[in-house]
Amino acid sequence: MSSADVAVLVSPSAGRGRGTQLAGQVLDAFRDAGFDPAVLPATTGAEGERLAAEAVAAGARAVVAVGGDGTVHAALQAVAGTTTPLALVPAGTGNDLVRALDGPSDPGAAARAAAEDLAAGTTRSVDAGRTGNRWWATVLCCGFDSAVSDRANRMRWPRGRRRYDVAVLAELARLRPRELTLVLDGEAQTLPVTMVAVGNTAWYGGGLKVCPGAAPDDGIFDVTVVGPSTRLELMRQKPRLATGTHVDHPAVAVFRASRVELSSPGVTAYADGEPVSPLPAVAECVPGALTLIGTGRATIS
Repeated sequence: MSSADVAVLVSPSAGRGRGTQLAGQVLDAFRDAGFDPAVLPATTGAEGERLAAEAVAAGARAVVAVGGDGTVHAALQAVAGTTTPLALVPAGTGNDLVRALDGPSDPGAAARAAAEDLAAGTTRSVDAGRTGNRWWATVLCCGFDSAVSDRANRMRWPRGRRRYDVAVLAELARLRPRELTLVLDGEAQTLPVTMVAVGNTAWYGGGLKVCPGAAPDDGIFDVTVVGPSTRLELMRQKPRLATGTHVDHPAVAVFRASRVELSSPGVTAYADGEPVSPLPAVAECVPGALTLIGTGRATIS
């Protein structure tokens, strides 16, 4: 990168353009703390990943993700497994990683907290998931919800949130359990499932607490398995996802493992809301793989 020492990755689409509007505040916060920040000129997720990786290789002192979980996912590919810290400035509709880490929900406060931490040398380490060559931070899922995402991504109409709602209805119409082989730390079982969620953190989907016991710093995943379900029962359980009480349902089982292997034909695994791999796939929990600034519960490094 140029002479800038802080790389700011902004999603132009996050929060209907909110990320772009907030870029000035983020730059000012880091300048006020004595840094020389610059916005990475990325217009796609792939371009953002490439530019962030180039910035880290060039010696950036931090990468700042201004957007939602998709922007964080792009930045994660550059910083996970390195000592370069990541700052989270929430500007998307979901912001599930910020929620899980108890970071500031106000973008301006988040930027100032990150700049102050970077100046003080204060960081926090948390775990990250790795599937193939992809890193992720929140939840990896497959089954009903990944089928909905697949369908929504193929659709060109309607736009916005309604497209996702139409995809949900279409997948509900063809709902059936899928046979999936699940291997948890070497112990295999094959079972019919509606969906499986592998949680490094508790939340996904913009505030759904699908893996309520998951902690980002314990070196292990929480794995929520939803067995066969009817359309009606699935819709009835959705409100309980917001509180995490769905795990009390008899069709739901929760496991813990640091290595999770998933195999089911024709299924795609999504993580942080992004497609990461067709099955079969392996999810590994990598302790302390992600260094953060601005999220609290930090230590002086």
